[in-house]
Amino acid sequence: MKNIIYILLGVLFGITMYKSETASWFRIYEMFMFQSFHMYGFIGSTLVVGLIGVQLIKNKKLKNIDGEKIIIENKKYSITRYLVGGILFGLGWALVGACPGPLFVLLGSGVYSILIVILGALLGTYLYGIIKKYIPH
Repeated sequence: MKNIIYILLGVLFGITMYKSETASWFRIYEMFMFQSFHMYGFIGSTLVVGLIGVQLIKNKKLKNIDGEKIIIENKKYSITRYLVGGILFGLGWALVGACPGPLFVLLGSGVYSILIVILGALLGTYLYGIIKKYIPH
């Protein structure tokens, strides 16, 4: 039952991204060219909702679906990790025209060539897992 809830939430997320055109390469291009507020508004509203949600979880000491207390640990402060990671993420986003979430939305909407990008993302994640212990964080 729990997995069905996760699948339904994922489908709802995908439909929202598709209908709001946030998975559209043209909308992402407009954002990077500073030609439209559409994506900045979507990302900004998502940030605000996430910020409020995390604060509610922390302050109200909410529990997950299994009844266990949700613990959100503080992030380690490191300029290098966020600077390098942010640059790599941004370059990938700009080159591909989509961040990780919309990749699956694009696949679901029939853009089958995005499978190449999904495989590349999975390979990159796998390689990072292998070399993680050897690079500074």
